[in-house]
Amino acid sequence: MSFQAYLDKIEEKTGRTPRELVDEAVKRGYTEVKAGVICDWLKEDYDLGRGHAMALVHVIKNGSRISDKHVGTTGTHSDPSNLLWLDGKATNPLNA
Repeated sequence: MSFQAYLDKIEEKTGRTPRELVDEAVKRGYTEVKAGVICDWLKEDYDLGRGHAMALVHVIKNGSRISDKHVGTTGTHSDPSNLLWLDGKATNPLNA
């Protein structure tokens, strides 16, 4: 599953865009906490499992850029861009 696919699935599971969840995390002061704190919050409030939570942890702590390592590869973790779309699956220009 690509990084973007994880974020799209988070939106499907929670009804909230990744950006909305990042904004909530920032308001809670979660940019400087350990990943476990964020995972616990996402599990308790949104019933997200660890894999999906860790994808969001990465975005909360590092922003929407990912490594070029898997961009344009043929593997299962391939992403089309090193910039993740956080504003909702339906508005992603790469899905058009």
